[in-house]
Amino acid sequence: MFRTVLSLVAVVALANVATAQWKLDDKFAVKSPDDLIDFKSTPAPEGALVLFDGKSADKWTKSDGKSKVEWKLNDGAMEGFKGHGDIITKESFAGSLTLHVEFRIPYEPDLKQGQGRGNSGVYMQGRYEVQILDSYGIESKNNDCAAIYEVVAPSKNVCKAPTVWQSYDIEFTSPVFVDGKKTEPVRMTVTHNGVKVHDNVKVPVDNTRAGRGGDPSKPGPILLQDHGHPVQFRNIWLVQAK
Repeated sequence: MFRTVLSLVAVVALANVATAQWKLDDKFAVKSPDDLIDFKSTPAPEGALVLFDGKSADKWTKSDGKSKVEWKLNDGAMEGFKGHGDIITKESFAGSLTLHVEFRIPYEPDLKQGQGRGNSGVYMQGRYEVQILDSYGIESKNNDCAAIYEVVAPSKNVCKAPTVWQSYDIEFTSPVFVDGKKTEPVRMTVTHNGVKVHDNVKVPVDNTRAGRGGDPSKPGPILLQDHGHPVQFRNIWLVQAK
């Protein structure tokens, strides 16, 4: 009986923590009322490949490329959790494309700042990361939210407050190889919450930190990172250039 009571207490405590992560408290300093308003969701255009519709993770696998995704599905969102690992699309992509991703970051005030809060990332071809992080209200560096990770910082910090929905539109062009030699690097344009923060940036590396690596001349999947934080994703779609 005593163990049962302790187990119930533990379950309630975990539930309270989970709820608190999606609710700001009176200690949170809001810089602008607009920062508390979800960025408007963008429906997939005609012809887009919908990668996550809020109902099923069937287009994704764990990073081994075969195991079923077990991220939590909750109210149209997919939520990562510590220990599950990264997830990747079953399909790989090359050429030029635009990826739309909507995400929100938990409120984790008891964790240290920097890389310790709300950390995740979106990797193009599994190799090139656009960082997701609680970088609200700071001067952005090349490892903060919307950075092309450790390559270049966003031109402007347009982060919403944690718990508020945000969006990325990532225009990506694969590197060009001729006779096995790279003649053109990856290029990326990133629009964060409707503001262009990277404009046709050249990415000189073939793999940002924690990327899957592999042959950069080959197609690769979209990867969503598990960095031990319950970051949520919704409405993910992709348009391949013709």
